[in-house]
Amino acid sequence: MRDTWPLLQAVEFPAIERVALKTLQLNLGYLCNISCTHCHVNAGPRRTELMDLDTMQLALRVAERFGADTLDLTGGSPEMNPQFRWLVDAAVERGLRVMDRLNPTIIEEPGYEWVADYLAARRVEVVASLPCYSQANVDAQRGKGVFESSIRALQKLNALGYGQPGSGLELQLVYNPGGAFLPPPQEKLEADYKRLLGDNFGIVFNHLYALANMPIQRFGSMLVSKGQFDSHLDTLRGAHRDENLSAVMCRSLLSIDYRGYVYDCDFNQMLDLPSDAAGPGQPHLRDLLEGALPRKIAVAGHCYGCTAGQGSSCGGALA
Repeated sequence: MRDTWPLLQAVEFPAIERVALKTLQLNLGYLCNISCTHCHVNAGPRRTELMDLDTMQLALRVAERFGADTLDLTGGSPEMNPQFRWLVDAAVERGLRVMDRLNPTIIEEPGYEWVADYLAARRVEVVASLPCYSQANVDAQRGKGVFESSIRALQKLNALGYGQPGSGLELQLVYNPGGAFLPPPQEKLEADYKRLLGDNFGIVFNHLYALANMPIQRFGSMLVSKGQFDSHLDTLRGAHRDENLSAVMCRSLLSIDYRGYVYDCDFNQMLDLPSDAAGPGQPHLRDLLEGALPRKIAVAGHCYGCTAGQGSSCGGALA
């Protein structure tokens, strides 16, 4: 895989700082039941990196110390971590809002039939990736049969109450472009998703998050191989909007890797670009039990992926 960091490091980005810690985002590991071309984590079925129980316990203590109210679980497929249910139960018991960034096909994976019922029973917010409402586009990104499996999984979540008016079970969908271009306006795209998924499959959901593809890891390497890296970065920089700087999630979020090391966002984590913290070396959750909240946010060229056009963080469009 081609390393895009030297290309991104040379690009200036406006300085930003963290104002609080509302969300602790935990990457529970890179193990996933599928591999996607746009995946910035380079996750897949052969990855073995998984967060252990001790690190999860540290994360809960850090969330309590800084008053974070949300635990955002990501991967890979977070549910494939053997300690996933322990963590969710412990977080719910502490009154934390829990979000699970779900690859819907995990619901049909042998051995994971428990996922949908478990999430509904704990009232976990589901953020499900469905990069398009077109079968051809989804299967091209994720593999043959993924679209049909995802549809069945979403229908099962709907049957449990997810996305249904008044249920309180939140179901968000996530769109990623199929190539080196910006996502279309989120509001219109959400309306298209709701109409087409509703008419064709009876699927309902709360909101759509439209995310830009980051020029890092698997997708960034593909851009370099095709000679499209510079033009894609130019697209992101050319569409930058200053007003998005105040709303990017890194200003109220910390990203934690499977070993417990601290980053400003999931993208910086994949670039091995650590958060700024007091003291030498790479900051760890243990450091946050005694030290101050990191304020300065590490930035580089890839950050334009969050501020271009409507902007997008892990929660979708900003402006």
